[in-house]
Amino acid sequence: MKTVAVFCGASLPLSEKYVAAARELGRAIADEGHALVYGGSNLGLMGVVSSAAMNEGGRVVAVIPTLFPEDVIQSQQVSEIIRVRSMAERKERIIAMCDAFVALPGGIGTLDELFEVAVANQLRRFSGNADKPAKPMIMFDVDGFYSSLLSQLDLMRKEGLLHGDCGLLSATTLDETIKLLR
Repeated sequence: MKTVAVFCGASLPLSEKYVAAARELGRAIADEGHALVYGGSNLGLMGVVSSAAMNEGGRVVAVIPTLFPEDVIQSQQVSEIIRVRSMAERKERIIAMCDAFVALPGGIGTLDELFEVAVANQLRRFSGNADKPAKPMIMFDVDGFYSSLLSQLDLMRKEGLLHGDCGLLSATTLDETIKLLR
């Protein structure tokens, strides 16, 4: 069983496409027999992806800071709750315990998590292997959500500011995302 972290927004987006993609991803992770780890909120896309995985019979682990009220922490319908002291510790814990990562649409926190994994991969923090990153970071580019970011990364490479493989992958469909996870 792989442990897959999903980074995404704690808000519901305006587009139903993103909600549908989160639901499909949660189901697919469970169907593949992988454990889902996420930031612990039952709000927004986080709630959609985690509920979908749980409803499909998957293992879902919420990593949630104790700064949230106890009733919010206890309201999570998940397999396991891991309490941490801070948002930074939550990110570190999720990254340490997971084999692969998927970024659904989200806000600045999602980008922070995505780039934390990319930097760790670039520094070979996970494997020490100079040939390839050990933990892939897949951007699920639903309806072109990450296309501008991907263009920026290409420009950074072209200008000599981004070197090596930082494990950032892109998929435009659920099938592509699941294939990359395999």
